[in-house]
Amino acid sequence: MIVAEDVHRRFTLGKKEIEVLRGIDLRIEKGERVFLCGASGAGKTTLMYTLAGLERPQQGRVEISGQDLYRLSMREQARLRNRQMGYVFQNYYLLPELTAVENVMVPGLIGSRKVTERARELLEAVGLGERIHHLPAELSGGEQQRVAIARALVNDPAMVFADEPTGNLDSRNGEEVMSLLLEFAEELETTLVVVTHDLELAEKGDRTLVIKDGSIV
Repeated sequence: MIVAEDVHRRFTLGKKEIEVLRGIDLRIEKGERVFLCGASGAGKTTLMYTLAGLERPQQGRVEISGQDLYRLSMREQARLRNRQMGYVFQNYYLLPELTAVENVMVPGLIGSRKVTERARELLEAVGLGERIHHLPAELSGGEQQRVAIARALVNDPAMVFADEPTGNLDSRNGEEVMSLLLEFAEELETTLVVVTHDLELAEKGDRTLVIKDGSIV
């Protein structure tokens, strides 16, 4: 499902070049739930973004469902991300002027799909059936993250990438949100890749990969 071969990612800071990923080799199977762990700055988020088609590596290749991701055109990459991938971020990134159900519908609208009923079903499933017409500002952090999970799933993606999805939540809401993600992944046979600094949380997955200084250790 997801294959990375000799992936390198570098950033330039002033006159200094920093190598964030140092020759990553990785294979994630269909339906597998993988947690990427490591200290701040270890490269785990950069790795997830590179696997998810959001940051092009300077060297190496990433294969998604048999396709060499970064050899596709920008338009083809965008179509693949919209149809096959869902994203959940620490800061939610909900559009403030849209209601919960409208936010969930956004990926479907981008792909010219009618997803109104699916959006409503998912909000019901995450416990927000009575708050579908609320704006993000009218929702708690935990509720906003539930909306983000529903949005990530509205196109029935083959894989979901989550970057510190519990990072802005208290422990109770964090556990509930993570349980929802894992339950959906199992029920829908969705590949799940989660970045977290919480090793205890990572034990809930099928496999934990620890990233240190840009390498899997």
